[in-house]
Amino acid sequence: MSKVVLITGASSGMGKRTSEFLAKNGYMVYAGSRKAESLEAKENLKPVYLDVTDSESIQEAVETIIKNEGKIDVLVNNAGYGLLSTVEDGTDEEMFDQFNVNVFGLLKVTRAVLPHMREAKSGVIIDISSFLGKMGLPLLAHYNASKYAVEGIVDSLRFETLPYNVRVHSVQAGLFSTNFVKEGLVANAKTTAEDSPYKNLVAHFVPIVAAAINEGPEPQPIADAVKMIIENDDADIFVPVGVEAETFVPLRKELSDKAFEQKVKETFGI
Repeated sequence: MSKVVLITGASSGMGKRTSEFLAKNGYMVYAGSRKAESLEAKENLKPVYLDVTDSESIQEAVETIIKNEGKIDVLVNNAGYGLLSTVEDGTDEEMFDQFNVNVFGLLKVTRAVLPHMREAKSGVIIDISSFLGKMGLPLLAHYNASKYAVEGIVDSLRFETLPYNVRVHSVQAGLFSTNFVKEGLVANAKTTAEDSPYKNLVAHFVPIVAAAINEGPEPQPIADAVKMIIENDDADIFVPVGVEAETFVPLRKELSDKAFEQKVKETFGI
């Protein structure tokens, strides 16, 4: 019987690519999204409405899968977006929304799926994180903090699920060619205003990030990493994928805090 996979944020980018790739490789994939009606059902690929900020929709999606398949073998927490804002400018609503999707939503979906994995004494949970869960960059403090939180969840949850044969991992993604700049990035109006005291930083840094994403490689390596983790019981806990992740994550371990910060300044011209 095919393994059953639930992927959140599966309507575009890394989530869509991973959903389609796993389905082609024989997995039964439920592609969770707020835009499920826009997804085409294919063999082994079933769209399901799932809003990670809505506990009721999460529960209904999980119950639908359990009713149809009797199990959920793999959960891929992929849904997320980035807030572009200085700490000074970020509003209460923007701060909450960033964590509501990237952190609280991840916890809610995991909470809904875990009882089924625990009872089955089997499962794999893969959180799509970022190299920015291990380092900071300007204008992305809220996003950075949310991904640091995801890394912390992985660290702790692994101990809780250990007796039930449920593995928990993180994919620390670099910058890939997705629609993240167009649809996955929310900009604070004050930070990006012409009269912002941070306008020089914005003018310098935002084009660097936008170009790295818009001109970056296709996100297939993310899908490859997810498949590898599912199929390899001895997979690393944290798997860096992409140039930025494979460069900076090891450096973060090797260098002192001050030396690493200097390396980031030199790399991004800060």
